[in-house]
Amino acid sequence: MQHVRSEGAALGLRERKKQATRAALAGAAVRLAAEHGAENVTVEAISEAAGVSPRTFFNYFDSHDDAFVMIDRGIGERVRRAVREAPASVPALDAVREALATELADVEEQQEIWELRATVLQRSPHLLLRGMGAHMAQERELAEAIAERLGASVFRTAGGERKSRDPGSCAQVPDASALGLYPRLLAAVATTAVRVSVEHWCAHDPGVTFPDVFRRVFAHLAAGLPEPPADG
Repeated sequence: MQHVRSEGAALGLRERKKQATRAALAGAAVRLAAEHGAENVTVEAISEAAGVSPRTFFNYFDSHDDAFVMIDRGIGERVRRAVREAPASVPALDAVREALATELADVEEQQEIWELRATVLQRSPHLLLRGMGAHMAQERELAEAIAERLGASVFRTAGGERKSRDPGSCAQVPDASALGLYPRLLAAVATTAVRVSVEHWCAHDPGVTFPDVFRRVFAHLAAGLPEPPADG
């Protein structure tokens, strides 16, 4: 058992190192792009600023543009896994909230990067579109995880008949409506809630913490979005 625990700890350390390298590359890319323009920043420059080789860059990003958009498939995979594996007694909204909160635990340390990234995307329409595409794909995948959590194993085909989905299949369901209204809505609302939380937190004084804002946003959702009191 001691060997198993040590192996697990080592894997955790390797994963943390990988995440740190990826964050260093994304941070270097965004800082350079904010200063020089994304179109003027090369993979070589990003890699040098992060202290790694250009070959290492492509271990973390599929393309030059992905570094500026900060696409991280690992985050989406971890969130979806956490949603699927949360106890059955936990409401889906709570499972999604906690999964996202875990991935956003260090957001306060990344405030500069979040703000610079927004600037970079505003200056580069093609990157903004790429980011929107990635956002939509991750939202769709989260909706699939929510549907699986809720036991939505039956999907509609294009012809309208009901068809059971193979639980072990990773094939994309062609018709988005097949996922059902609730999973799609919860995924869309949750990802929007993250954006609103970050934007609200960045725009307010330093005394406001991100966890406080994040909890307030999801409390509004859980309450059904009634109008808040005048001081809320």
